[in-house]
Amino acid sequence: MAAATHLSGTGIGRGIAVGTVLRMPDPLPEPADTPSTLSADAEKERARASLAATAAIIRHRGERAGGSAKDVLEAQAFMAEDPTLIDDIGVRIDGGKTAERAVFEAFASFRDLLVSMGGYMGERATDLDDVSQRVVAHLRGVPAPGVPDPEHPFILVARDLAPADTALLDLDKVLALVTSDGGPTSHTAILAREKSIVAIVGVKDALTLADGTEVVVDAASGAVTVNPDADARAAAEAKAAEIAATRDAATGPGHLADGTAVPLLANLGSADGAEDALEKGAEGVGLFRTEFLFLDAATAPTVEEQKAQYVRLLQAFAGKKVVVRALDAGADKPLSFLNDASEENPALGLRGLRALRANEPILRDQLTALAAADAETEADLWVMAPMVSTVEETRYFTALARQLGLKTAGVMVEVPSSALLADRILVDADFASIGTNDLTQYTLAADRLLGSVASFQDPWHPAVLKLVGEVGKAGRASGKPVGICGEAAADPLLAVVLVGLGATTLSMSPSALADVRAELGQYTLEQATAFAELALTASSAVEARAAVTAAAAAK
Repeated sequence: MAAATHLSGTGIGRGIAVGTVLRMPDPLPEPADTPSTLSADAEKERARASLAATAAIIRHRGERAGGSAKDVLEAQAFMAEDPTLIDDIGVRIDGGKTAERAVFEAFASFRDLLVSMGGYMGERATDLDDVSQRVVAHLRGVPAPGVPDPEHPFILVARDLAPADTALLDLDKVLALVTSDGGPTSHTAILAREKSIVAIVGVKDALTLADGTEVVVDAASGAVTVNPDADARAAAEAKAAEIAATRDAATGPGHLADGTAVPLLANLGSADGAEDALEKGAEGVGLFRTEFLFLDAATAPTVEEQKAQYVRLLQAFAGKKVVVRALDAGADKPLSFLNDASEENPALGLRGLRALRANEPILRDQLTALAAADAETEADLWVMAPMVSTVEETRYFTALARQLGLKTAGVMVEVPSSALLADRILVDADFASIGTNDLTQYTLAADRLLGSVASFQDPWHPAVLKLVGEVGKAGRASGKPVGICGEAAADPLLAVVLVGLGATTLSMSPSALADVRAELGQYTLEQATAFAELALTASSAVEARAAVTAAAAAK
């Protein structure tokens, strides 16, 4: 038997799995660039039929999957129906291309455009590749690329997974996911977390693993042990059983071992997820993303249209806290009625509150709709502004929100400037909520959607934690709440560190609630604070995670 080796990446959750590798099949080869032997009209009809069929199949998968996967797949289906893409395909067919080649080239061109835009739109590039492959497969009359379906359980290894594949994984067979690409905020990571699948993403040498190789996938440590010996295998199985027992025993509101309350809230992208979040133990909503109301619209929704959706949400969480984020859009999520101007670096451009201020009627309508919904329901509504970077922006938003009838107005802390000025920002804001995804991106100057710098996108980095600590310190001094609503809150051990840094609430994907609840219950506030101090003294994310992991094991 070969000696054990170790690969590392970013673990999703705390799970552990033992099994044999099965690799994702290679993508379809690029269609040949040979002249079509059919008429242009015939090729266009073939393309139209395959695009429509692909959109229908993806939507059907979304209906079966439900939850966040449904929203992701609905967006993917729209890609197959995009009028600009369809026109581009037609132009290429008129130039003599086959439908297969025209689809390939048009999608590739659109993909390059999205990648250049970065941010939210850059994230869609992988989804676009999947749609392109599915359309070409339909045109050729061959099966679409997808997850293998053997008769036995396996560890799935892939470069990355398309949402359509992740959404419908057979959880009786797929023991764990290991991908070479992606980070903690990729669709693969988010959907794996939602389905409670053991996963490690961004594993540099994952594609060197051969089918049939036995591995241990330990998400807590981010380690893939290749060819484990009998002792390592037994230890992994014992640890898996211990994790399951601890998780099952943890129920009720979130709290530390000494009784310190740490409310655990849900991140939601629409009111459709309310029932599932409550079933999984969410004590409220820490981040309600309102973009779903705007992104597929030709014009901004009316006050009444928005109000209806907000009422649905607030009614579902009657008596509980619900934190709604104002529209987070702009150059990286272009909306024709907000700002669709091209920018060199949209991550640093007119986005978030900046875009809303430039189009204040849209912000006023949204806040008015929220105030009206609040007046008709019994939830505890809090509203926050995205991408706040200055004290002046804080004053602008909180004053406008209160003017329009909202009682509790706060800000998202997603850039270093707002973290460093948190003591002054919390003079005007009623609360702060830290978006660790963007805060990590801006602190480490590494696009969180760019695979080549994925290793920098780690919220365990001491620089990021130091900024979180600054906000926590300001919250304690002012007596105002500090929440965490980025994906970092879903990492159970990091969640303990964040509480030690001053976070008073944690918000995450509903499926992560049980693991985080169980982890918090094992430590006191004194221990959480000690873990935080330990992480802050480290020189890197790897060192911080390792130091806290060792301290937790020794407690």
